[in-house]
Amino acid sequence: MEWYRQSINNTIEKLSSNLDTGLSNNEAEERLKKYGLNELEEKGKSSIWSKIAAQFKDFLVLILIGASIISMAVGEVTDSIVIIAIVIINATLGIIQEGKAEKSLEALKKMASPNAKVIRGGEKSIVPANTLVPGDIVLIEAGDIIPADLRLLESSNLKIEEASLTGESVPVEKNAEAVLNEEVSLGDRENTAYMNTIVTYGRGKGIVVGTGESTEMGKIATMLQVFEDDTTPLQKKLDQLGKYLGLGCLVICGLVFLIGILQGRKVLDMFMVAISLAVAAIPEGLPAIVTIVLALGMNKMVKKHAIVKKLSAVETLGSTTVICSDKTGTLTQNEMTVVKVFTGSNSIDITGKGYEPSGEFVVNNKKIEPLENSELKLLLSIANLCNDATLDYSQEDEIYKIIGDPTEGSLVTLAEKGGLKKSVLNENYPRINEIPFDSDRKMMTTFHENFIDGKIVSFTKGAPDIVLSKCNNIYLNGKEEPLTEELKKTIMDTNSDFSKAALRVLAFGFKTYDSIPSQVDSETIEKNMTFVGLVGMIDPPRNEAIESIKTCKKAGIKTVMITGDYKETAFAIASDLGIAENMDQVMVGEELNNISDEELKEKVKNIKVYARVSPQHKVRIVEALKSNGEITAMTGDGVNDAPALKKSDIGVSMGITGTDVAKNTAEVILTDDNFASIVSAVKEGRIIYSNIRKFVFFLLSCNIGEILIIFLSILFNLPIPLLPIQLLWLNLITDSFPALALGVEKGESDIMEMSPRDPNEPILDKNMITGISVQSIAITLATMLAYLWGLKHYGTNDLIIPRTIAFTTLISAELIRAFSSRSETHTLFEIGFFTNRTLIYAILVSFSLLLVVLYIPPIQRIFKTYPIGFKDWSIVLRFCIIPIIAGELNKLILKKAKN
Repeated sequence: MEWYRQSINNTIEKLSSNLDTGLSNNEAEERLKKYGLNELEEKGKSSIWSKIAAQFKDFLVLILIGASIISMAVGEVTDSIVIIAIVIINATLGIIQEGKAEKSLEALKKMASPNAKVIRGGEKSIVPANTLVPGDIVLIEAGDIIPADLRLLESSNLKIEEASLTGESVPVEKNAEAVLNEEVSLGDRENTAYMNTIVTYGRGKGIVVGTGESTEMGKIATMLQVFEDDTTPLQKKLDQLGKYLGLGCLVICGLVFLIGILQGRKVLDMFMVAISLAVAAIPEGLPAIVTIVLALGMNKMVKKHAIVKKLSAVETLGSTTVICSDKTGTLTQNEMTVVKVFTGSNSIDITGKGYEPSGEFVVNNKKIEPLENSELKLLLSIANLCNDATLDYSQEDEIYKIIGDPTEGSLVTLAEKGGLKKSVLNENYPRINEIPFDSDRKMMTTFHENFIDGKIVSFTKGAPDIVLSKCNNIYLNGKEEPLTEELKKTIMDTNSDFSKAALRVLAFGFKTYDSIPSQVDSETIEKNMTFVGLVGMIDPPRNEAIESIKTCKKAGIKTVMITGDYKETAFAIASDLGIAENMDQVMVGEELNNISDEELKEKVKNIKVYARVSPQHKVRIVEALKSNGEITAMTGDGVNDAPALKKSDIGVSMGITGTDVAKNTAEVILTDDNFASIVSAVKEGRIIYSNIRKFVFFLLSCNIGEILIIFLSILFNLPIPLLPIQLLWLNLITDSFPALALGVEKGESDIMEMSPRDPNEPILDKNMITGISVQSIAITLATMLAYLWGLKHYGTNDLIIPRTIAFTTLISAELIRAFSSRSETHTLFEIGFFTNRTLIYAILVSFSLLLVVLYIPPIQRIFKTYPIGFKDWSIVLRFCIIPIIAGELNKLILKKAKN
């Protein structure tokens, strides 16, 4: 169906919908079953068989399988079966963990999917965009991404950017009333809006005519890409590290094989030892564990109200040095409350809190009736009609909420406190046209019929200085009077007083016409108006934001506040929040316009508040900070914020007030629009990076210790202390469960008191290399001493008991020292032995698997172990604590050297 060739009425009729009430909820559900979800087909997911095959693509695993085949060929059937079994167990664990990571990321994708504003059952509501069906009535405004193909029903100065569909970079003006009788190209269909194009200006209403694969986007299989499954810089570093270590390990394994052959040992035995040692020693699971830990960390951030869309963003969060934050709703409560009103004759105090429409109007400590005051009644009417927000009572939460902009919401609440309900005003004086608000002119104007003496009236609200400059009259005592210079001074002085009290101030004016103006634009309409009054509102700072800013200071992170407020208001709020100490730390947009990029680069080092800035200024601020080497997080919620979000190291979009464009551009979405959630995400980013370092340290020191044990025993012509099958089992139970448990460590208590890390720093820094060296030597020493004791007491004729003692000592030492690996700097006494329950469970599981191999006869025979007794255990326990003691002493020495 070529919907652009249909009239509005025909379209509504053919889709069995209703312009005013939309579809009923039941009808929407039925159509969803019929048409399916409004989403494009995703690239096919990997099948279970392809995932299984992927687990066996690793070069070393292929070598291991080859070794198993060779073992089978020469009669070592038991070894062959066990090797294959361990390979299968490793693959199974990999598939399970990969599945968990996939599910975590899928859940995040669903949470970050865009919503749509619809009319269903006569009520405005917000629904997931993928549940839209043909016939749904959708409301759109600047900043929205069109959620489905729409035949426009209403359009008010509506412009849509369709570059992703047509390649046309200039936004297209839309006209809902147009009916196109001839076939025209996509770019010329002015009465239609298409899925995934962007509303850049104005507002409108449309009826869904196509969803999912039946949309124009679906037809050409094009979609804005929101998530990127890219390899993170950290994963690349670890992958490279693994390759270098792998090469080193293979060289050593080759040496072990050659030395063993020269010593006259059996070729097959040495081949199996070398292969098993390589597999046990090379941390081939590092990239997989990193992915799992990052995915788990992303899920943890969701619980703290931050959706992180890309794995790489988790790493960058931990390096953040500057957070540039919007004020409204992020640093403040986002519940604007009008507390002051000024008309030409009165300054009025308003009581009440939040969006609940109950409060009093007080002049000089005396309560007044708003509807009995002509100036106040007019001001409340303008505030309510020149307004796109609505007040809603949530039965579930038992609180009043705002659908729309919080500033406009406070005006609706103010009017309803005065007895003027929005629904009644809209019915009596319907809006017939409008000039939407934009950040350049800082005004909004609406047109209504029959408000004053049966005439057409335009109501304007906006920034006080701009509105006042467009007025030449003032409304006093029920009539229009000339606006004198003295009155102008009084108004501006009042505006200044309100601003100094940290109030956001809006001015209101109007203009009457005998008939509907033929030309509706700002230059024609928004001039020669009559001034009505000022409204002062406040959005109190969030208590948690104040605490989070203190945390940032301790963490070496600078907090910068960005706002459209006046300088005095901005400083007052910033001072309350603890961001700024003096006015020298505040810069206004006008100053930004008058300095070069080089000057700004120096200025940003000291500026903590940017007032009266436009979204375009944000890009310059980000560029200046980044040129100074700062890792910058930038918040935003509007269409015009997208360039700054993209330019920053971490773009943070508001989940509640943010437009779809901002959400799609950002790496992080705050589901509660709260500054504290950014700081929580930064903390989590630091913890995740710290945990990755912990298990890298744990795995490498274990693996290098294993290599040294075999290498030294071969070098000194001792019987090999660990059989290939034992090495494989050791690798399975020590490299999986404890390493993953270290990945969910809750983090050191002082992690937000450390300076941000350099994102270019290597994983293996000086301290980690020292720690790995100490631990590897300690593990080798503990195992070799236990093995030599076993050789001395049980002789070399039957090696089963000495080998079992060495095997048990090595596994026990690695499991016990996992506790020490929980922190690079804090001792176990500082962090507590039992504060990571996951690690305790992991160690218990691994230790149980050790006991199975030691004490269940059929398995003993497979692994060639002996059920050691109390005497042997006393030796094992004596030596296996050497690595944890060495690790704790190393921390104390490093801490002392640092101090």
